[in-house]
Amino acid sequence: MKQPPKTIVAIGGGIIRKASTLAIDQEIIRLSRKKHPKLLFLPTAMSDSRLYWKYVDLYFGKRLGCRTDVLYLLNNASSPSEIRKKILGADIIYVGGGNTLKMMKLWRQLGIDRLLRVAWNQGIVLCGVSAGSICWFESGHSDSLSFYNPKRWKYINVRGLGFLKGIHCPHFDGHTLHLPRKKYFERMIGKIGGMGIAIENNCAIAFIDDGYRVIPAKKNAGAYRVFKRKGKVVTERIPKESGLKPIASLFMK
Repeated sequence: MKQPPKTIVAIGGGIIRKASTLAIDQEIIRLSRKKHPKLLFLPTAMSDSRLYWKYVDLYFGKRLGCRTDVLYLLNNASSPSEIRKKILGADIIYVGGGNTLKMMKLWRQLGIDRLLRVAWNQGIVLCGVSAGSICWFESGHSDSLSFYNPKRWKYINVRGLGFLKGIHCPHFDGHTLHLPRKKYFERMIGKIGGMGIAIENNCAIAFIDDGYRVIPAKKNAGAYRVFKRKGKVVTERIPKESGLKPIASLFMK
């Protein structure tokens, strides 16, 4: 039997209750290769919000025809056996937005990081928005500190799972508490170097085995490479192609 592709869909931002990422979410379902896939939602970054789960359940379940389930992790809400069964029994794992730093710490404490790698290698579609997009990369531009002190905070570079190369910035056309993502992400790349993969709201990049493609849900939404060349920060729009392009081409300066 042919091994299913290793698939990650990183979504820059969007509002589920407004269906602003509908074209992306329909593509996620198609990539699962199932008519009614089992979708597991992880609301860890939003402190296991029951309201967030309600919106996801209504949207992916009632509207898009998935068989939905949720995995709560805070305060020992799920046993190790239940965690393993849910993660490895899903067709799609969707990670919600929120506090990336808090989520990554808890995932590593509970071994979620290792289980998600197994799921990825088995061909379970991994996806998510904002914090749920950052987590798949080596690291990401995060507003996590704003959850602790909204009056005095700064963007930080949070270590991710490392399934994908690069430093990721979601909401590239947005801002948190009036601090524009684009400006501060370009400043971060100017300081630390590396290759930044930035995605605007209502846009995603699907990474399938060794290839990728940009999936916009709105006409002008896009994705960008941000890097240093001859000491200056360069921001280049990633072209939207109908087919897959090699992931390695994203990292050629």
